[in-house]
Amino acid sequence: MQIVLCVTLLLGIASSLSAQERQNELPQVIIETSEGVIEVTLRPDIAPATVENFLTYVQNGFYEGTIFHRVIPGFMIQGGGFDENLSRKETGDPVRNEAKPTAKNLRGTIAMARTSSPDSATSQFFINLTDNSFLDAGVRGPGYAVFGKVTGGMGVVDAIAGKQTGQSRGMADVPNEPIVIHSVSQRKADSATE
Repeated sequence: MQIVLCVTLLLGIASSLSAQERQNELPQVIIETSEGVIEVTLRPDIAPATVENFLTYVQNGFYEGTIFHRVIPGFMIQGGGFDENLSRKETGDPVRNEAKPTAKNLRGTIAMARTSSPDSATSQFFINLTDNSFLDAGVRGPGYAVFGKVTGGMGVVDAIAGKQTGQSRGMADVPNEPIVIHSVSQRKADSATE
């Protein structure tokens, strides 16, 4: 009888822990591009409003058909705001800048693009190709909010960074052949373990 109670108790603790672990899991998104798949783990623990903003665009299918419109080797690749014709997509309201000195713009991190106004980020994001400490909060101003990290497909990011670029419609560093974002979807917790 004691063994049965002990096993029952252990199973209860294990299922409670696994439920807690699932609740604490960080959200992941899959960015399917014309160059391959990029997996990103988001960090709502360091940038909750930014992650919520990004996931709203993801859930609304906003990124489908957008492009990486700014590619600078040794710096970053930027996308999520223009279609293949370099027409700007209409976005929602800007999100508050959550850049922090402790959330650094390191290689492989994803951060929000913005104008010179700190609280102007909407849908556009960039992936750092190298450690870009000058983009960190407090180095040269308010900084750029890091809200996740590439956890799969960094080779795809590097391949995008190697594409030939030029000027187009008044914009610099535009890939000569469009690098299309086919979709961005949130990975469900159960599918990661299957």
